[in-house]
Amino acid sequence: MNKTEKTEVIEQLVAKLNANDKIYLADCSTLTVEKVNAFRKQCFEKQISVTVVKNTLLKKAIERANDSKLAELIPALKGETALIFTDTSNAPAKIIKEFRKGDKKPALKAAYVEQMVFMGDNQLDALVALKSKNELIADVIMLLQSPIKRVLGALENKTSSEETAA
Repeated sequence: MNKTEKTEVIEQLVAKLNANDKIYLADCSTLTVEKVNAFRKQCFEKQISVTVVKNTLLKKAIERANDSKLAELIPALKGETALIFTDTSNAPAKIIKEFRKGDKKPALKAAYVEQMVFMGDNQLDALVALKSKNELIADVIMLLQSPIKRVLGALENKTSSEETAA
């Protein structure tokens, strides 16, 4: 790869980093080609982008990115790195956890989700527990509906008890 190609790759990475606020770094180094392809397929089905990148190019892209908080990911750039972009905060964590049943790979190196940095594979459960925007909206709707349902239930009980008394 010549210098022009490297510069082009770095610029593309900078654009992706600037456009996403949910970024995962994973280690897939010991997985077979079949397993890596299966992992990529699961990610693709959930609209999750997976790209294997050179650490030196990713480091330069992180340094040039708009969000200075991304620099906290640099210590995780060792060994082989799969760069994962998503729209749903916890989707890659769920796929990683489900995919590696009985295996240690893919391993989470780091993640940058909603302006928070998660370092190390021990953070996987915390990332799985994060709720997506749609899940949070559903929770709020349920909370708002709960008092209304209780009032309606009480009114129904009152009218049915009045009918039986008459």
